[in-house]
Amino acid sequence: MSYVITIDGPAGAGKSSTARRAAHELGIKYLDTGAIYRAIALILAEAEVKPDNDEYLREALSKIRVELREGKVLVNDFDVSGEIRTPEVDELASVYSALPVVREALLGLQQEQEKYGSIVAEGRDVGSVVFPDARVKFFLTASPEARARRRYAERTSKGEPADYSGILSAIIARDKYDSSREAAPLSVPEGAVYLDTSDMTEDEVLKFILDHVKAALSQ
Repeated sequence: MSYVITIDGPAGAGKSSTARRAAHELGIKYLDTGAIYRAIALILAEAEVKPDNDEYLREALSKIRVELREGKVLVNDFDVSGEIRTPEVDELASVYSALPVVREALLGLQQEQEKYGSIVAEGRDVGSVVFPDARVKFFLTASPEARARRRYAERTSKGEPADYSGILSAIIARDKYDSSREAAPLSVPEGAVYLDTSDMTEDEVLKFILDHVKAALSQ
């Protein structure tokens, strides 16, 4: 019988890397909902579809097909995997993903992934809105400073320009925006296991997640 594991939390808390590794260890699919929203935001921005025009948004969204295939993110069969991993697209995704018309359009796309077998899904409302009946739910968080350090290290390791102060300011602003927006605000899903990863390594977080999942599945 298939099952769903959800991992929610703010930007930079380690959701993506943890979910990806957990899915690999469990031998199930990984659903990166953030990548879906980034891809949509990128295409809408490139098409100059403004976030304040619901009519044009609905029309544009009806023509966009997003597919997660073999670790790649495809939009209408074009690979945008590299283009969506930039600070600029992060900001765009925050704006467009807060729109009810966008979340409504993508809800079904995310939920239908369950038809293809067990999954680990990560995002900001996967445990509360997308998969409220998930078998196991987690909420990962960390201090803004810890998350900023991780983002800084990630970007510098790739040779990208990075400014710690700027990253920290952006994270604090993003937290405030995501927690106060009207559509699917960031919150701890009912029944989720809350984990502060500020002083934990990736391996420690992964072990915590896997131990809880295996215990839950054995019941």
